[in-house]
Amino acid sequence: MTIHYRTCNLCEAMCGIEIHTQNNKICSIRGDKQDPFSKGYICPKAVALQDVYEDCDRLRQPMKRTSEGWEKISWKEAFDDVAKNLKQIQKDHGKDAVALYLGNPVVHNYGSIFGLLLAKNLQTKNRYSASTVDQIPHHLVGLKMFGNAMLLPVPDVDRSDFFLIIGANPAVSNGSLMSAPNISKRIKDIQKRGGKVTVVDPIYTRTAKLADRHCFIKPGSDVFLLLAMLNVIFTKNWDCCDSLPSYYKNKNELFELFVEYSPEKVEKVTGIPSQKIYELTKDFCEAKSAVCYGRLGVSIQEFGTVTQWLITLLNIVSGNFDRAGGAMFSKPALDIVGLTQKSGDGQFASWKSRVHNLPEFNGETPVATMADEMLTPGEGQIKALITVAGNPVLSTPNGNKLNEAISSLDYVVAVDFYINETTRHSNIILPPTHTLEHDHYDFIFLALAVRNFVKYSPALFSRPKDMRHDWQIFRELHVRLENNKLRSFFWRLLYAIVTPLNLIALGFRLGPYGKLFGGLTLRKIRKSVHGIDLGALKPCLPQRLTTKDKKVDLVPLVFKQDLQRAATKLSQVEKHRFVLIGRRNLRSNNSWMHNCRRLVKGPNRCTMWIHSSDASALSIQNGSNVKVTSRVGEIEIEAEIYDDIMPGVVSIPHGWGHGRVGVKMKTAQQHAGVSVNDLTDDEYLDELSGNAALNGVPVEIHLQKIE
Repeated sequence: MTIHYRTCNLCEAMCGIEIHTQNNKICSIRGDKQDPFSKGYICPKAVALQDVYEDCDRLRQPMKRTSEGWEKISWKEAFDDVAKNLKQIQKDHGKDAVALYLGNPVVHNYGSIFGLLLAKNLQTKNRYSASTVDQIPHHLVGLKMFGNAMLLPVPDVDRSDFFLIIGANPAVSNGSLMSAPNISKRIKDIQKRGGKVTVVDPIYTRTAKLADRHCFIKPGSDVFLLLAMLNVIFTKNWDCCDSLPSYYKNKNELFELFVEYSPEKVEKVTGIPSQKIYELTKDFCEAKSAVCYGRLGVSIQEFGTVTQWLITLLNIVSGNFDRAGGAMFSKPALDIVGLTQKSGDGQFASWKSRVHNLPEFNGETPVATMADEMLTPGEGQIKALITVAGNPVLSTPNGNKLNEAISSLDYVVAVDFYINETTRHSNIILPPTHTLEHDHYDFIFLALAVRNFVKYSPALFSRPKDMRHDWQIFRELHVRLENNKLRSFFWRLLYAIVTPLNLIALGFRLGPYGKLFGGLTLRKIRKSVHGIDLGALKPCLPQRLTTKDKKVDLVPLVFKQDLQRAATKLSQVEKHRFVLIGRRNLRSNNSWMHNCRRLVKGPNRCTMWIHSSDASALSIQNGSNVKVTSRVGEIEIEAEIYDDIMPGVVSIPHGWGHGRVGVKMKTAQQHAGVSVNDLTDDEYLDELSGNAALNGVPVEIHLQKIE
């Protein structure tokens, strides 16, 4: 029996695990009690590492789709086929004819560094990723206020006295854009030291049940709650603007932005009584330290960017920014911000999408327009698609339209080890190694941790001889798709010398704890199998800023202008009886987890939550089959009466819908469910950022009668 220490990479929490093996077989997976960050905590998803590794549905060899079904082929055949077809399509139709989609797991694997080189070499504007489904508002705020899209403040929950959570359920998600394993204990620790926790959400969530107070709020109205809180702060002179350092600019513009939004004016649109808004604001401002955190429910709505901006302003003007217990920046061992030092110019709206005129962000086009870029004829129309670790048919809005669009393409290639709802359309599938067959370093999420920490995990199992790591696949595609023979030769030589691990090792030496000779090195990190605690978050402004003038822009012009769009919403009359929101389960993150037997056992989780008063009015009972209809589609689903949801709101979890023909995931198909993204609307967006608005979608509910 041997023990392997590792980081679980199935979500953003980065929990330390110990894997017990014997004769190259996994015997058990447990929490690593010596990991200084997670301290032994793991959630049920950790066992999925074993399930996926042993899954007979997981591809281990390149596959080619033929008229007679899927056929195993050699790596040489696969690379030859991909290079030949993609080169020809770009030659015939232009660079933008090939699109690239990067799924969520890409950021959980540092081998994707080479994928970025492949993306750049394609020279296509049709680059998409899961980021424009749920998180671009965060990055746009970081870019416009602090100068870098990766300068994202995180809550210093371990020292805070008041934790305000809006549109997030970290007790289930384990934190998102806030890596915080065992957040439930961290919340209880706030309360043990006399602090308070408040949750604002349309659902009385697992996190809300841990909190001291919960406020129901109508989906999509968070912007007005925050405007009202800021109104109270300024009208009562609770703000700290006069004492803000000189590197905060545009302070004098703030009051005028909020003067019209009193709590009384917004209580109808938010569903929160004005007195509760006054009380919440008072408690937030009177706390010794406080921090406001908003995540998915805030980002995936029509005012996602402005809402995230207002959250940041709330933390700043209340004196809770860049100080212990408030919103702070991390200091990771491999500092992406420090290495790039990019200013904001050219990373947003430097060009617009062809069909819907949506702004690019950091070279990516909003994924909501991907289907129309495939279906709309003309110069720049997508003719081929590369997907990497993604299933956009289930994870992006109007999935049925995208399914139709992908099936119409001339050529599709997937870097994936499952034949799922998206990759079933592929001509070639290139399966990478499993996460336990390669080493691991969280180069993104360590920059979002609530405590500075570093850990590197070697591979548990050797790479099978006939398999390739994802970075080896990207490397080969990059070299083969290079049209210039001299550059191709150069890249092949460079790749023979440089690996992603070399770059990580160099990043440590150039980072804040390293030196070219000495300091924190990969060798030292490698020896510390449980990880190294680098201390609590520390104040770092203005040194951390990458804006050209080294100042925080409190009122970026694009945000100020978008407030006018929100103002028109305030006076609009609600026309719809029901709006749809998503939800997440502790045992589920990405759609492929539904092929893990231990994660899907038990009662049906793909149900529609509906309040008992709404159910009674429609004669719906527990277990009734209902039809849910939106502008773009309809589904049939089992109803679950749930009084912890706000009346007028229904909730359906994401990632399900495995009943499509051609999917080769046996366990997932036995628990197929339906896809909520067959209802979400590809034209319902945060107009400023182009981010999808998956919450607040108007729907109609009808009871399906049994014939």
